[in-house]
Amino acid sequence: MEFNNTWHNELSGFYTALNPTPLANARLLYHSEALARDLELDDSWFTPEKQGVWSGETLLPGMQPLAQVYSGHQFGVWAGQLGDGRGILLGEQQLSDGRKFDWHLKGAGLTPYSRMGDGRAVLRSTIREFLASEALHHLGIPTSRALTIAVSDEPVYRETKERGAMLLRVAESHARFGHFEHFFYNGQPEKVRQLADYLIRHHWPALEQESDRYLLWFTDVVERTARLIAAWQSVGFAHGVMNTDNMSVLGMTLDYGPYGFLDEYQPGYICNHSDYQGRYAFDNQPMIGLWNLNRLAHALSELLTTEQLKQALSHYEPALMAAWGEKMRAKLGFLTPQQEDNDLLTGLLALMSQEGSDYTRTFRMLSEVQQQEGRSPLRDEFIDREAFDAWYQRYQQRLLKDESSDETRQQRMKAVNPAVILRNYLAQQAIEGAEQGDITMLKHLHQALSDPFSGAPEFADLAGRPPEWSKKIEVSCSS
Repeated sequence: MEFNNTWHNELSGFYTALNPTPLANARLLYHSEALARDLELDDSWFTPEKQGVWSGETLLPGMQPLAQVYSGHQFGVWAGQLGDGRGILLGEQQLSDGRKFDWHLKGAGLTPYSRMGDGRAVLRSTIREFLASEALHHLGIPTSRALTIAVSDEPVYRETKERGAMLLRVAESHARFGHFEHFFYNGQPEKVRQLADYLIRHHWPALEQESDRYLLWFTDVVERTARLIAAWQSVGFAHGVMNTDNMSVLGMTLDYGPYGFLDEYQPGYICNHSDYQGRYAFDNQPMIGLWNLNRLAHALSELLTTEQLKQALSHYEPALMAAWGEKMRAKLGFLTPQQEDNDLLTGLLALMSQEGSDYTRTFRMLSEVQQQEGRSPLRDEFIDREAFDAWYQRYQQRLLKDESSDETRQQRMKAVNPAVILRNYLAQQAIEGAEQGDITMLKHLHQALSDPFSGAPEFADLAGRPPEWSKKIEVSCSS
């Protein structure tokens, strides 16, 4: 296995070189076998002899561990210097096909950027990030991935005493909006340019020789961000903490904390108990994405003109709406755009909001509809049957315009409308089991999230409506 660290070698002044602080008496609790195969790792890597790799004790040849420095806006307020307060970038793995992935340990101990934190992660938050990143990946949404969970008996204090844990995650890059903000606000425009050149060289190489490469690059960042948030909205995912330091320049989901998938369709759903003003509510995410891009644009203001920045930002709304429209049209089973499509979608969402319909189950059950069927099983999910019937008749008429067979359309719809999503109560059950040393639910849930569209009978226990007690679960920034 080959490791390098271009961030270390090419970006002096962007980090502090630092080894991880190993967890005491750590052991490997769980790993993603599918991701291990993707990373060309065989089973021998997950034996007791290798567990030091996953707990911060063992460095592999070529690794050059470091903590990145960045800044950011948190809940809309400039927070100044932040950085990897509990994370260590170990290095980049070079795969045989030429792809490179950062290996990043989360919960790896104190760094110069820990501020008042302890540099650790707890088992609860580690399992939540593991499951969420794997869930989004298998839903086809760009994200960091989670490879391993290491656990120890070392106590870590949050609201209560919890078990310390460590996550190894991989991503093409951990570059954030906040990296650019840090050097801009510290009056170092040459480092802003250096970072942009670095990212273009390694992740946008086709632009490197273009005279307007910075404009083309920033435009692509804008469009990637728009497509990412459209994807979140389409599956009912709320990130919870869209601070600029949690926004990936590559347009992937990064830093899972108090996230949540919609159960009942509530557009104003706030998944983060710490978000007292609802800044990061589900229906605010598109707006916040643009707000964050404006902060990034400001940090690039010595690299691009005001007109160029405005030109790039103008791509956000069209890219967002195009991606969201395409995804929602697919969820409704429409092949070709028609004038009434938007009215049908907004009509259904209004009914769902009025009745608190389950977001995922509604679209999954809609995938079973037959064009000539007089009565849909979905009807029984609604109290206002008359309103549903009126919408359903219009929907059936619209389906006929695509001249597609029921079987073909249903297959298409089931390929985009998951049967299983990561509901908070399911994650909580996996956490509670793991805290008692039982990973049965963790493994079962991970397997289901790796196959979310199949509707396989062995995962039927995870596909129902959430229990009433699940509404009492609260997740906050400590999650």
